[in-house]
Amino acid sequence: MDTKNIPSLKKPEVLFLSFFGVGFIKYAPGTFGSLAIMPLLYILGQFNPPFFLFIPFLLILTVLSCVIAEYAQKKYELHDPGWIVIDEVIGMFLAWLFIRDNNLIHLVLLFVLFRFFDIVKIWPASYFDKKVKHGAGTILDDIVSGLYAGGLSYLLISYLKL
Repeated sequence: MDTKNIPSLKKPEVLFLSFFGVGFIKYAPGTFGSLAIMPLLYILGQFNPPFFLFIPFLLILTVLSCVIAEYAQKKYELHDPGWIVIDEVIGMFLAWLFIRDNNLIHLVLLFVLFRFFDIVKIWPASYFDKKVKHGAGTILDDIVSGLYAGGLSYLLISYLKL
């Protein structure tokens, strides 16, 4: 059996891309990747930090994730494997920036909308998912889904007074 294609959590790129092993949960790893960041987002929300402080961090994390995803996918001869969930983590984090307060109901709404957009992949997310074969394609479709989920959450919370 060729062990080259079997990723190990002992490898730093696998640990990072799987968000510390969350991506290896047997069922619905993307959903669990999206859930895994929620406690951190809730805690950060307690401090009500200005959203712009997170933009440089998310930009660096996104670029780094694209590069590491490309490296890992070549190394393990895979394309967009289910265990890569750092894209869901970044997408949820980005979507969270659209929320003004730290209401738990708003976080749940954000999660549901993000999962919807991540699964449905409305253009340009579908373009990144299907056409971009580089590691960027693996990551950027969830960035787009995060923007959609965050934008719609903001509108629903603001205009429906949720």
